[in-house]
Amino acid sequence: MAMGLFRVCLVVVTAIINHPLLFPRENTTVPEHEEEIIRKMQAHQEKMQLEQLRLEEEVARLAAEKEALEQVAEEGPQQYEAYVAWDLWSTLCMILFLIIEVWRQDHQDAPLPECANGDEDELPGLGNTPLQGLTLPNKALLGHFYERCIRGATADAARTREFVEGFVDDLLEALRSLCNRDTDMEVEDFIGVGSMYENWQADRPLLCHLFVPFTPPEPYRFYPELWCCNRSVPLDRQGYGQIRVGQADGDPLGCICGKTTLGEDMLCLLHGRNSSEQPGGEMQDLLCARESPHLDTMQVMRWFQAAITRAWHRIAHKYDFDLAFSQLDTPGSLKIKFRSGKCIPFNLIPVIQYDDSDLYFVSHLPREPFRVTPASSTDWLLSFAVYERHFLRMMLKTLPEGACHLSCLQIASFLLSKQHRLTGPSGLRNYHLKTALLHLLLSRQATDWRAAQLDTRLHELLCFLEKSLLEKKLHHFFVGNCKLPEVVGLPEAVRRAEPLNLFRPFVLQRSLYHRTVDSFYEMLKNAPALISEYSFHVPSDNASLAAKS
Repeated sequence: MAMGLFRVCLVVVTAIINHPLLFPRENTTVPEHEEEIIRKMQAHQEKMQLEQLRLEEEVARLAAEKEALEQVAEEGPQQYEAYVAWDLWSTLCMILFLIIEVWRQDHQDAPLPECANGDEDELPGLGNTPLQGLTLPNKALLGHFYERCIRGATADAARTREFVEGFVDDLLEALRSLCNRDTDMEVEDFIGVGSMYENWQADRPLLCHLFVPFTPPEPYRFYPELWCCNRSVPLDRQGYGQIRVGQADGDPLGCICGKTTLGEDMLCLLHGRNSSEQPGGEMQDLLCARESPHLDTMQVMRWFQAAITRAWHRIAHKYDFDLAFSQLDTPGSLKIKFRSGKCIPFNLIPVIQYDDSDLYFVSHLPREPFRVTPASSTDWLLSFAVYERHFLRMMLKTLPEGACHLSCLQIASFLLSKQHRLTGPSGLRNYHLKTALLHLLLSRQATDWRAAQLDTRLHELLCFLEKSLLEKKLHHFFVGNCKLPEVVGLPEAVRRAEPLNLFRPFVLQRSLYHRTVDSFYEMLKNAPALISEYSFHVPSDNASLAAKS
């Protein structure tokens, strides 16, 4: 800027000094060549005028630039202050929005507060109104309701269980007599599982669930593979496993030709020259998936349905009732139909034992709404039903006489069943209720389950379910539970596995989650009126049971 002004001043001074009129000549006499001199002076004057115009334009341009720079210099601090103020306001707004969002998330997703007489492991949480302020009937009314509506069903369950066991024993014996031990699967004795064998069945109709273990013919055997033994298993396959079929020495093909290289002049008498086709057909005869050594659940279901049908035809003349499949897509779902119109349903479920433990791989489960189906027909669900029955029996030895733990589960199951009949099924099932009870049994002292504390323990069970629903997290009782005593006898691989979230479908299916939460709170809302009504009015399906007991 200073150099520009210096240049302008220098040009102006030079022009002024060299102007012809500034220093006139002292001799005013016109020289001899006056005309020529005048012409040169005029030309020089015109040149100076043009130079002056150019200099004036340059000065005007420089003055404009100087004024613009001064204006910018004056407005700069103001713009900077405005920018800083705007940036500060934006930051404050962002922080305010974040605070509001965090508060909203905490308000919606916080866990429940500790229930009355809760232990230190329970989570604090949502305000001061767990279960939306639900007030259950007092212990006297709950006890009256239990005696009138549930105890009768439990007494009748023993007679139903005894009848079904006798018939199934005869049916499986007929099935064994029809099987070829060299080629067919060998069926073992049934194992009773579920609510009927844990003495907490509360809903009608009474339904027995019976596991039927089976093994392959010699020289084959099953090689179960747990999901937790493979770190790369996807989340939707947790809790499942596969069953490889092979020889007892570990050879899935059952021949040494698969282990050695035969010469050109040697021929395998079992597989011939095309050794890739025979083993595949042989594995399919063992109920394996096509071109796979793993057992196929669909083929097992078809085999089991055909075997049960043949066994029934063999002994049908001995009985004065009919046996039918109640669900076509569940081959083990059977129904005994008497001539009087009375029916007794039960489920026979083919299973495979995991090593020497009480874990069983289940080919299928009874059909239920919203149940997640496995992605592949070679995926078998791992069942802990036998461990659950043993654990309840073990806890019963430590609890006070007349403990209320099963009464809590029966009342909760009764309320859930009535709610499903009223508003339709949801994602909450009886197995979730039992899982919640098992967690409470492990965390509470034995003296907390006295009969006089039925109302408190029922409220706590519902509190635990609400907390789990809002968190979308209910851990499997056995998988990855390090608090379990070693006397339970779980396999070490299952004990050290990552905890399995039974509420994971709620994370993936928002509509199912909202439907389940709405149904749960509707059940809580209807619970006091429902318990009061059934306490003084016994429905027709339960009246006969109360009279018999």
